[in-house]
Amino acid sequence: MATKEQQPPQQPPLTSDVHDDTISEKGRAVENEKIETGVRDYPDDAPKTDPAEIRLVRKIDWRLMPTLCTMYFLNYVDRNAIAQARLNDLEDDLGMTGIEFNTAVSILFVGYVLMQIPSNMLITRVRPGIYMSAWMVVWAIVSACTGLVQNYAGLVVCRFFLGVTEAPFYPGATYMLSIFYTRKELATRIALLYCAQILATGFSGLIAAGIFAGMDDLRGIAGWRWLFIVEGAITGVVALLGFAFLPNTPLTTHWLTPEERELAHGRMERDKIGDSQDNASAFEGLKQACRDRRTWLFCLMQNFHLSACSFNSFFPTVVKTIGFNRTITLVLTCPPFIFAGAAGILTGWSSGRMQERTWHITIGLLVAVVGFVIAASTLNTAGRYIACFIFPVGAYSVNSVIIGWASSTLSQTKEKKAVVLAMTNVAGQIGYIYGPYLWPSSDGPRYGIGFGASAGFALLSIVCAWVIRAWLVKENHNIRRSTSEHVNLYVY
Repeated sequence: MATKEQQPPQQPPLTSDVHDDTISEKGRAVENEKIETGVRDYPDDAPKTDPAEIRLVRKIDWRLMPTLCTMYFLNYVDRNAIAQARLNDLEDDLGMTGIEFNTAVSILFVGYVLMQIPSNMLITRVRPGIYMSAWMVVWAIVSACTGLVQNYAGLVVCRFFLGVTEAPFYPGATYMLSIFYTRKELATRIALLYCAQILATGFSGLIAAGIFAGMDDLRGIAGWRWLFIVEGAITGVVALLGFAFLPNTPLTTHWLTPEERELAHGRMERDKIGDSQDNASAFEGLKQACRDRRTWLFCLMQNFHLSACSFNSFFPTVVKTIGFNRTITLVLTCPPFIFAGAAGILTGWSSGRMQERTWHITIGLLVAVVGFVIAASTLNTAGRYIACFIFPVGAYSVNSVIIGWASSTLSQTKEKKAVVLAMTNVAGQIGYIYGPYLWPSSDGPRYGIGFGASAGFALLSIVCAWVIRAWLVKENHNIRRSTSEHVNLYVY
C-alpha cells in the first residue's frame, strides 16, 4: 500500500492512522454511521504474531531508543544549562541587566528555527545516523565554549550557534523513528524520546547542584563556567558513540542481519497508505507540505502548545520563589519533571493503543491550565510547589501525540513527512523566541503574565485540535462516499 498527496480538496489523500476493510452496501452504511458518531476503526489492531518481527522490533528498541534518548537528554541539558547558571551569578559575572538574560534564552531558538527545515530536507539524502552524530559533536564544542565567554555579547553569539547546531537533532530523530516504526508503534516511541527532554529539564537541576557544590571556584573558575564545560565534554563523548550505534535506514543498518534488514524494510513498505511517491525531490517534499493546509493547522497547534511550555527556561526561577536556598531550589526542580515524563509516556502509549488524538490533547492541556491558574493565584509554599507538579505534567504530556498525529496524517512521501516534522517543530520553537519575554524579572515573584499567557496558549492549542478533528471527520465522510473499495480513514 502507498499514498499520494491530496490534489482537489474533495479527494483527500489516504494517510496514516487508518483501517482497511472491504465495504459491502450494508457495511458501508455501518461505517458511515461510525463516522457520524465519532466511532472509528483502528489500524493494525491485531497484535504481532510473527516471532521474527517481534524479535526485530525488540532489537531495534534496545539499540535505537537508548541511543536517541541519551542524545536528546544531552541536547536539552546543554540548552537549559543557562537556567541553572543564572542561579550561580552568571548575570553578575557578565554584567547583564534588564531583559538581557531573556534575550540570551530567546536567541538560541532563532538559530534553531532557521536551521530545522533545511536540515530535514537534507536528511533524506544523506545517512541520518552519521549526519545527526556529526552535528552533535559540533554542538558539544559550542556548548563547552559557552563557559569561556567574557561578556553578554559573547554569550548571545554562543547561544545563537548552539541553536543552529542543535536544530538538526529532534526533527531528525523523529524522522528516524518514522522510518523504523509503524504507525501504531510510533506514538509510544516519540513519547519515550520526548520523555528524555522532560527528564533533562528536571535532572539538569541536580547536575548543576552537584557541579556548583563541588567545582565552584575550582582553579579560580566559576561554577557556571564549569557547568557548560563539563556538560559539553560529556556530550562530545556520547556523540562519538552515536556514530557506532545510530542506524541509517532499515536496509543499511549494520547491526541487523540481512534477513532482519529485509524484514524491517518490508514491514515499513506494508505500512504505507495509498499511492506512495518514492522518488520525490527534497523541494517537492517542501512544496507538498506547504500546499497541504492541514500542515499549517498542525504548526499552529504546536506553536500554541510549546508557547505554553516556555516556562521551562524559567522553572528554577519560579521554584526559587518558594523561598529555599540555591541547592535545595535546584533539587526541587527535578521531581515535577519525573512525573511529567511518566505522564508523557502514558499519554503516548494510550493514544497509540486507543488510536485517539483529540481527547488526549484536550485533557492534558486542561490539566496544564489548572496548574497555571493555581501557580499564578498563590505564593503559598505548598500550593505553588504542587502547581509546579501539575502544569508540567499537563503541558508536556501531549507533545508526542501532536507530533505523531502530524507525522501520520501528512506522510504521503518520506520527503513530505521529513519537512512536515521540521515545520511543525519550527512553528513550536517560535514560541520559545517570544516566550522568554513573558517572564520578566519585574513580574516576580508571582509571574502572573507568564502563567496567564501559558494558560491562554494551552486553550488555543486545544481549539486547534478540535478544528483538525472536524476537518478529518469531514474528509472521512468524503472518502467513504467516493468509493466502495478498500479504504483508509483518518484517526483523530
